[in-house]
Amino acid sequence: MVEQCQYSPTPNEAKSPALSDHRLILPLGQPAPLIQKRDNRLHESILQKGDSIFVPAGYPSSWRSPRRDTNRPKQQQLHIWLKPESIEQAAQASEIDIDRIDLMNCFGKQDSQLHHIAMLLLAELQSDGIMGRLYVESLTQVLVIHLLRHYSTFMQPIAFEDRSLTRTRLQQAIEYIHTHLDRDLSLVEIAQVINISPTYFASLFKRATGISPHQYVVQQRVERAKLLLSKTDLAIADIALQVGFSNQSHLTRHFKRLTGVTPKQVRPLP
Repeated sequence: MVEQCQYSPTPNEAKSPALSDHRLILPLGQPAPLIQKRDNRLHESILQKGDSIFVPAGYPSSWRSPRRDTNRPKQQQLHIWLKPESIEQAAQASEIDIDRIDLMNCFGKQDSQLHHIAMLLLAELQSDGIMGRLYVESLTQVLVIHLLRHYSTFMQPIAFEDRSLTRTRLQQAIEYIHTHLDRDLSLVEIAQVINISPTYFASLFKRATGISPHQYVVQQRVERAKLLLSKTDLAIADIALQVGFSNQSHLTRHFKRLTGVTPKQVRPLP
């Protein structure tokens, strides 16, 4: 779950109980001081864009501002909630014993890569999910692997075993994508077709094709739209829906990015 929040700084302690999900908090506004209390210790930092707070599932904590300032504007934050199962699945795909991993409670850690992933998720939230489930799931897999690499006590490098998709399995996945281009495809759905974990599939698909599953799906949707534009008299808005884009503007944006022209410019004159 991704949500954009705002809060008013207060010196009063706000307690957060131990929750069942992992939680990421990323400041979006002006730099602001904040104190976190955990394990009976105080941790104070000036939080700013690019910083991150990570609270693993099962860890209680509390928060407060070091001083009251009635003129200080409300602070903007991005909250990302992750199910523990997402971490476990990524660990299993990397053949890591989940019992050997301990996620760390981090406060005020500068992390530009995490901030970039979070901003992509925020943009998708603000666009009301225009890119679809496959895009969000792909970003989530990147986020989870990043957390395993940089927010856990597992000392060995997190890396996938050197394998590759067989030609048969890759072809099965591609055929499924082509058959269901009009649907809001998900990473889990495609991976299930060839009986492989979503995290593992995304990595191996990119290794085999050079692009991510989401990028491949967008390319194929544009190619099918080009065919329908030249061979039928369907309205562009109808073509967008038939090839799996959420609306005509979504089609136009990706069409122009990949071909250099708009759908209207491709359509033959009557």
